[in-house]
Amino acid sequence: MLNALEVFTTVVVGLMVGVEFSVAFVMNRIFNALPEDSGQLARSHGGRMLGAVMPVWYIGSLALSAVWAVAEWQNPGAGLVVGAGALLVLSVLMSVLLLVPINNRGKTWTPENRPADWKEQMSRWDRYHYARVAVIVAAFALLVSALA
Repeated sequence: MLNALEVFTTVVVGLMVGVEFSVAFVMNRIFNALPEDSGQLARSHGGRMLGAVMPVWYIGSLALSAVWAVAEWQNPGAGLVVGAGALLVLSVLMSVLLLVPINNRGKTWTPENRPADWKEQMSRWDRYHYARVAVIVAAFALLVSALA
């Protein structure tokens, strides 16, 4: 049963990393290359869609890691899982404090109501997102290492 928890947790976190990596290095570049207002509209739609799903994914990943850490507390790999959990806590804090406020504004924007500095705000979101991706990649690496 513990092996199933370990694999399931690692897969869930790995898929989250893949989605967030794709947003950072694929989707946003595509959106930025779209003509006229299409890129901003795509970001708004993405913010609404992923903004509804990702909180559950982040908190679920953290909860699974916590259960794994408790279940393996006496084993040598527990420190790696605790480290991954700490990084996932950091990613949630980054999300709530840095990214969500920008996302909550951006997901309501249209070409008619967006602020004059919308590109700067999206650029700031992108920079925070790159840092968050690095944090969750490190968490994923620790979980994979704990499996070995």
